[in-house]
Amino acid sequence: MKTVKNNISRRRFIGAFSAASAVAAVSGHTPAYGETAAVRNPAAPSAVRSEGEPLQIATFDVDATPPVGSQLVYGRMLNSWDLSLRARGIVLSGAGKPVVLCAIDWIGIANESQDVFKNALAVAAGTEPERVAVHTLHQHDAPICDFSAEKVMQELGIEPHCFESYFARIFLEKLARAVRESLQRLQPVTHIGTGHAPVYQVASNRRIIKDGQVGEMRSTACKNPALRAEPEGLVDPDVTLLSFWNEQAPVAVLTFYATHPQSYYLTGIANPDFPGLARSFRQLAVPDALHVHFTGAGGNIGAGKYNDGSHENRLILAQRLADGMERAWNARTLFPVSASDVAWDTVPVNLPVSETHIRDVEKQFKSPTGPFFYANNVSSVVWAKRQSAGKLINIARLRVGKACVLFMPGELFVEYQLAAKAMRPDMAVSMAAYGDYGPFYIGTSEAYRQGGYEIKSSPVTPEVEEVLTDAVRKLLK
Repeated sequence: MKTVKNNISRRRFIGAFSAASAVAAVSGHTPAYGETAAVRNPAAPSAVRSEGEPLQIATFDVDATPPVGSQLVYGRMLNSWDLSLRARGIVLSGAGKPVVLCAIDWIGIANESQDVFKNALAVAAGTEPERVAVHTLHQHDAPICDFSAEKVMQELGIEPHCFESYFARIFLEKLARAVRESLQRLQPVTHIGTGHAPVYQVASNRRIIKDGQVGEMRSTACKNPALRAEPEGLVDPDVTLLSFWNEQAPVAVLTFYATHPQSYYLTGIANPDFPGLARSFRQLAVPDALHVHFTGAGGNIGAGKYNDGSHENRLILAQRLADGMERAWNARTLFPVSASDVAWDTVPVNLPVSETHIRDVEKQFKSPTGPFFYANNVSSVVWAKRQSAGKLINIARLRVGKACVLFMPGELFVEYQLAAKAMRPDMAVSMAAYGDYGPFYIGTSEAYRQGGYEIKSSPVTPEVEEVLTDAVRKLLK
């Protein structure tokens, strides 16, 4: 394996990107799974619907745990005694071409990897990549995946570190096979259930504002008693729930909650952390329905007020989240649905790039600081160059009767989720963030004036709020 070289110029980085990734940036080309469709007109959503077909659902559940010795985000996998990582999801059939929703217990899937995953699952389900949503829950003792970042680092003579893709490519074949085989177990969908409930003493805002600026950050595991004593701050207190039913039998339960999903990490042992535990508790409580969990817009949210990093807190946080999930389940309202009640719409977004941030990151390639630097920066640089080459990110909305789910990129601030719910108080609106991980942190325009860790790490500019809000408004109109 190549050792890190510290004399990489910005010009050489750009050249390596062009040589390794230009084709994938424009076309999404992958030898194994073909090419993604062309970028759609950003002026209006796309939609594919059909009448008269029965609405059906299939579920899939795959072990996403890497073997011992594999590369996690911040180090090697040392042993595998903890709970497994999962890739879970559903295929909805009957409303135009199938829709695939997939949630994976990894920290992020970015750029070309998003293309490859969506292409593979689209082929497996007999649909188009634009009708596939691949999201991660963002646990930190887990893999990260960006094939284009791996190519760039290899061209520069840098060890790929967390972007080493051997396991991811093997896993993707297994995941695609599971999606394909799930179609043999399609079940009718006659009803959906919606519900929501507050989760108590889990989420808190990480950004402590003093005199209009962010001072210290209340990290997800916060050992500072003074910061934990600060108010909870702006959060979305609710976990939301969307369930699919075959008459009186639940088939799948989707839940959505906005917070960073860490209790403690850097253990060298892949684990799904407290949201994965909460999901397991609910799976045991409702064993005949697959439980799929998505992390919402939790870029500026963590458990820091209620978590000092003690290992015992993982179970406590999991029980609190599972309690909210249970109350949302018990508060559910059932509605009859058919294929005509389902629509999938997308809007491609051209997010404004912070050229200053990208230049600063490129300069640091001359003296990289190790795996943390690469995990937090390379994908965002690759994303910016892909976008300048015309490769936009689609955000999507699934509507099923009175329920809407928005599928968003990056580590989105919770304000976007709250704004989306406020736009349609007449509907049950949920949000899944951590889709394409390339844009990394995405704040609000006000947040960029306040500063803080997330903003210093963000590769976009304050104008991003207007772009994303306009796209969400179109999708919810």
